[in-house]
Amino acid sequence: MKKLTLTKFALALGIMGVVSCNEDNDDKLSISKSAVIENYAEIVYQNYLDSYNDAVNLETVVNVFVSQPTEANFENAKSAWKQARESYGTTEAFRFVDGPIDDENGPEALINGWPLDENFIDYVEGVSDSGIINDLVNYPSITKQLLIDLNEDGGEKNISVGFHAIEFLLWGQDLTAPSEELAGLRPYTDFVDGGTADNQGRRRDYLLICAELLTENLQYLVDAWAPGAAYRTYFTQELSEDEALKKMFNGAAILVYSELAIERVNVALFNQDQEDEHSCFSDNTHRDVRLNLQASINVYKGTYGNISGLSIADLVAEVNPELALEIQGVITDVVAKTDATLIPFDLAIAEGPESIEGAKVTAAKTAMQLFGSELSYAANSLGITLNEL
Repeated sequence: MKKLTLTKFALALGIMGVVSCNEDNDDKLSISKSAVIENYAEIVYQNYLDSYNDAVNLETVVNVFVSQPTEANFENAKSAWKQARESYGTTEAFRFVDGPIDDENGPEALINGWPLDENFIDYVEGVSDSGIINDLVNYPSITKQLLIDLNEDGGEKNISVGFHAIEFLLWGQDLTAPSEELAGLRPYTDFVDGGTADNQGRRRDYLLICAELLTENLQYLVDAWAPGAAYRTYFTQELSEDEALKKMFNGAAILVYSELAIERVNVALFNQDQEDEHSCFSDNTHRDVRLNLQASINVYKGTYGNISGLSIADLVAEVNPELALEIQGVITDVVAKTDATLIPFDLAIAEGPESIEGAKVTAAKTAMQLFGSELSYAANSLGITLNEL
């Protein structure tokens, strides 16, 4: 799919005239760019730390379930997975800038790889012996290194680990109609010796390894952004201020304009396919969408949890107060339109873009892209040109 640049999108809307690039903006600023950058770095660190802590909890709960595979422990594991998604969802705006999460050594594909081909991992409807778990010939032992090596092996949908691998193991395929508002119905007995599916022990091992890897990979990101860490020092002290700000802008803009609006919302809407949902097994996609949107807002406003410091928004307000006011209106609008979409997301997209609910999804998508365009204008007002999306 061809992707528009922010500038092309703005031209299509015919509103580029609301912004003029300002030269020598540094002379107009009383706010320290370095303070804005430092506040962002602290937000990234704290958000990854929260995500790591939630992953530790998930791993702990999974350990309990694997050792005692009861229905109650199974439901606790599902709840812990959903909680871990809450903190991770707002980290997505730290991507798309060649940082620790997705540079050439980054663990993003091992954390949040998607979309996922279920039968690469385990049985699916009509094929009881598919997947790594059921292939004792090629994979006699389920090991951590094996699952790392197999991730995206032979295709980008061959996801073997990460959030969505765990999600599939906990919920199974979502084979219910959207109107039933039910997620996947995998029975906990798939993990019980002599239970409902073959290779229960291998399935337990697989789930536990995935939980361990999630914790380890999030620890890597926490370590990269910790105060005094090499990457944080590079980002806050060695990069030029405008280059650091460009990375901040790019992550937020690319997420909301392209990855979220197009890949995660619009594709699913036009295909009317539950399989295109970001968290299709658990029916948690509505939370993914809202959290990803909030991720870009957090970067712009310089807020996260108890952190609230100098921000991009403050810089923009100094050089172009009218634009800053306009962007705040756009943020209010996109949040409202996103919140107006039906829950669960598969019900919102079930009848396509021409339906009443589909039109709400389209309105949210358009508002997301407008917010992305406004972030481009904001960057321009500071003399920064964003990357092509």
